[in-house]
Amino acid sequence: MAPAEAPQQGDNEIVHVFWDDRMLAHDTGMGVFDTLFDPGFLEVLEPHPENADRVRNMVSILKRGPIHRFVSWYEGRPALIPELLSFHTPGYIKELQDADAAGGRELCAGTMLRPGSFDAALVAAGTTLSAMHHILDGHGKIAYALVRPPGHHAQPTQADGYCFLNNAGLAIKLALSSGCKRVAVVDIDVHCGNGTTEGFYNSNDVLTISLHMNHGSWGPSHPQSGSIDELGEGRGLGFNLNIPLPNGTGDKGYEYAMMELVTPAVTKFDPDMVVMVIGQDSSAFDPNGRQCLTMAGYRRIGEILRDLANVHSKGRMLIVQEGGYHVTYSAYCVHATLEGVLHLPVPLLPDPIACYPEDEALPVKVIDSIKEYWKKNVAFLQEEDKPM
Repeated sequence: MAPAEAPQQGDNEIVHVFWDDRMLAHDTGMGVFDTLFDPGFLEVLEPHPENADRVRNMVSILKRGPIHRFVSWYEGRPALIPELLSFHTPGYIKELQDADAAGGRELCAGTMLRPGSFDAALVAAGTTLSAMHHILDGHGKIAYALVRPPGHHAQPTQADGYCFLNNAGLAIKLALSSGCKRVAVVDIDVHCGNGTTEGFYNSNDVLTISLHMNHGSWGPSHPQSGSIDELGEGRGLGFNLNIPLPNGTGDKGYEYAMMELVTPAVTKFDPDMVVMVIGQDSSAFDPNGRQCLTMAGYRRIGEILRDLANVHSKGRMLIVQEGGYHVTYSAYCVHATLEGVLHLPVPLLPDPIACYPEDEALPVKVIDSIKEYWKKNVAFLQEEDKPM
């Protein structure tokens, strides 16, 4: 598929963005925070955090902001039902289809399937698959699936956390079935990528790493706690790595975690595909998170993961959008992430919050303790360097 706009830069300096307006049809409604509840005594109800406006701003900053000349645009598509079965069970897909045919329902707390939602979820999944195909077919090295509804909480058998279909998980399955031997996925959304984890919990050809707020389980739809002892099972033991970080970790703490934990693990694993799962709900002003990342932090994370992709996967990296619920600042942080991925020498946009105070002492202590735990309990990190 030809891009709508073709920048002049070389392939290494372009992010190939996959987007489809049909994803805006998912209307999550109004209420108290992420419910549709109207208590009757509030004058103003607020949109559900996962609303279309947050993604509209992400699209517009990339199209109309100063980074536009480094972006090439591609259309998305709906996924086919058989494609969904690579990650999800037939029973779960039928549950979604039945709920859609009935006019929708709340699948779990805060996760509303409403008229138009399932179609939007199919487009999000198909658009992510198209982005991965683009890389696998050699048309570009860095593809960004700018999608909603998000997906990383969706497990093979159930919806969770605003997610219906696991977009990243489906793309990883596609990579594996197309000849990739090892895929590393690094998830920086503020919440644990429990759905992706669940889908590959018994696999040693996918390394799942999730850096998240230390939130624990939040009920039947999210039984995983995201703790450091959830390491995988069977062949997958040691290939699921959780990095639960204390509230307020900030830019310096995240960089320390990336350098001390993520980089050594990905280096040892030596993937031939890197998937970067991004959520701007780790930012300083997000209503769903408390992690205090700023544009500088996202930029640095993008740089680190691009460097890992250059070393291990010939520069190939799929970026998949997840959370990020501050309508303005999330867009700025997407911009900063892509600046880092592109290794632009200087920021193209100033940070509207300028700086945010942080104290990295506690995060460093926590990260060091996780590192010690991994040394004792993660076998592949203890092995001598050798071809896998």
